[in-house]
Amino acid sequence: MTQLDVRPRVGDTVNGVAGGEGGDGDVRGKGLGKGSVGLVGSAVIGISTVAPVYCLTSTLGSTAGEVGVQMPAVFLAGFLPMLLVAFAYRELNKAVPDCGTSFTWTVKAFGPRIGWMCGWGLVIATIIVLSNLAGVATSYFWLLAGEITGNPSIGALDDNKLVHIATCLTLIASATAISYRGMTATKGVQYTLVGLQLAVLGLFVAMAFQKASAGTFDTGLDFSWQWMNPFAVESMGAFTAGLSLSIFMYWGWDACLATNEETTGSAKTPGRASLIAMVVLVGSYLATGIAAQMAVGSGTSGLGLGNPETSGNVFAALAGPVMGPLLGILLFVAVLASATASLQTTFIPVARTVLAMSTYEALPASYAKVHPRFKTPGRATVMAGVATGAFYTVMTLVSENVLTDTIFALGLMICFYYSLTAFACAWYFRGELRRSARDLFFKGVFPVLGGLLLAAVFLKTLIDMWNPSYGSGSTVLGVGSVFVIGVGLLALGLVIMLITQRRSPAFFRGEILTKSTPALVVED
Repeated sequence: MTQLDVRPRVGDTVNGVAGGEGGDGDVRGKGLGKGSVGLVGSAVIGISTVAPVYCLTSTLGSTAGEVGVQMPAVFLAGFLPMLLVAFAYRELNKAVPDCGTSFTWTVKAFGPRIGWMCGWGLVIATIIVLSNLAGVATSYFWLLAGEITGNPSIGALDDNKLVHIATCLTLIASATAISYRGMTATKGVQYTLVGLQLAVLGLFVAMAFQKASAGTFDTGLDFSWQWMNPFAVESMGAFTAGLSLSIFMYWGWDACLATNEETTGSAKTPGRASLIAMVVLVGSYLATGIAAQMAVGSGTSGLGLGNPETSGNVFAALAGPVMGPLLGILLFVAVLASATASLQTTFIPVARTVLAMSTYEALPASYAKVHPRFKTPGRATVMAGVATGAFYTVMTLVSENVLTDTIFALGLMICFYYSLTAFACAWYFRGELRRSARDLFFKGVFPVLGGLLLAAVFLKTLIDMWNPSYGSGSTVLGVGSVFVIGVGLLALGLVIMLITQRRSPAFFRGEILTKSTPALVVED
């Protein structure tokens, strides 16, 4: 099957419209499937990419372990910088609805090198989280199989490294294939998977509240508004650790923006969808956190959320006690659906970022090709799938500690490219900030505040990573492995950028993409 070559012709026109937005306010794209997604579909993609049920089972306990009963307050605190950055994404998308999102916008604001590194941060963060999602989905697949059959030996197959890797690669290949077939196929699967996980999560919350009111568990707590006070956290170190986990729980909503060239109303719909996704997420997290804390408490023993023996997978511990043996299986299904759904949609931002980088000559031209039938960045999607499979396989075979530390380094990448994008918004619109109070706050004050908050978390995380006790506890020449991996991945991006600069000098001379460059208009 041939691919459609859509390498850039800056200033090209379609129907007499030069670049940027057409008469209907929609962006002229790079050959992607225009109008494939509406407001609801875009919001569903954003929620799916975040994977709320997966995030809750993996971080609810860890957050409670760090900040105790202030866990709901930390969820709100993590929501604040994400909301502020979401305003930046919305404003930038209105002006430049380009599927390259963070890459394209930071190039226009700060130039090709900072923009390239911002794009690299998004790509490498996505590869890491895709690997993690595939691993979690694999583990829950075998865990669910063992629960359904009542045969522990089947569930134990996940401990067989070869079986685990083979299953993981199969899931990655399946997710790649669905993403390759376009937004229509992706959207149909997502409605089912997202609806399932939110429905089961709602059932869990309702049953947890019921257990709490009945006083079923001795460790349960009465609700207190003090839980919403972030200043009641015992130490700044604990607050920062909890905040880092909270920020991770919201990461991925920007997938709504990566589909802007495929969304009806490209200039406005993705921004609205991202805000809808954020509201759904914060509501789900607060309801689940409060309900679980009221039911079992946040202690470090028994069913307490802060118990280190169960904090890495809270729902596995609470499914039976809260929902019973039969309905409890639904919670395992929801976690599997959450990880699987996110595995599929997380391919969207990385593939489209690579497409944009290639289109603007920041990466090899072969990735700037769109499938003529499915209207997807076929080669970029396959590349992301192959990179994810290879990364996970190598990391798993080398050491489980290395894989764990790589996941811990993820927060560094998230804060890196989100904060750069937020600052890019204020700089890009700097000439418009005095036009109105709205422009001042939504294009300047809010993005800068969000960027500063994430930059502070980035620096604090960087300092904490130096300590060998951070992550798995392994070291490289006395330095924490998480620090070496996090900084090493950013340095690797710098090396690749320098190599690319020799092959694509025009982009790095600022001749291809500038602030005045119109969005590419390509005729099929």
